[in-house]
Amino acid sequence: MFRKDKQTNTAYVFIDASNIWQAQKAKGMTFDYEKLKSYLRDEHKTKHLEVFYYTAYPAKGTRDYSLDGKHKFYTYLKKGLNFNVRKKQLKRINISTEEGGVIQEKGDMDVEITIDAIHNKNNYDIAIFFTGDSDFLGLIRYIRNAGKKVFIYSSRNNISQELRTGADGYTDVLKVNADIWGRELKHREENSDRKSDT
Repeated sequence: MFRKDKQTNTAYVFIDASNIWQAQKAKGMTFDYEKLKSYLRDEHKTKHLEVFYYTAYPAKGTRDYSLDGKHKFYTYLKKGLNFNVRKKQLKRINISTEEGGVIQEKGDMDVEITIDAIHNKNNYDIAIFFTGDSDFLGLIRYIRNAGKKVFIYSSRNNISQELRTGADGYTDVLKVNADIWGRELKHREENSDRKSDT
């Protein structure tokens, strides 16, 4: 799809975990990140692939289930697959409404993604973003103006038109023919509005 003749490129991959959660829900399966890494290396003919994974996790005691599996997953990405894992605790914000007080959780990683993409721009030829958020359009324009190729991976249910047409290429992960999927997704009932990321 985006192949080049020689395997000389260096690609950096920036995965916004909460944003691509919608694609995994639509598929009913989670990504197998080892398979996904191999797919990207082959698809973009990269000599070197560096992956950054961004996620926010619930504070201890805010869920009625164990968070151990989530943190073991982050450790697997870091130690098993050599991902650069950027994580932070979800910020809990008290909001007053007519019905009373509610707690909203916020854990956007846009700033962290932007910093890494700009800080490392001299280290890569290709930037690959797993996100559908139109807020990244300015960043993508900046990177392209620096002479880099930019590719977006998302899904039809979670991609802005501006982002889909603003990069050098867009791929709907739900239409990828290669096997990039892992286990079947098990839905968990939660009171939180926050998207899961694994």
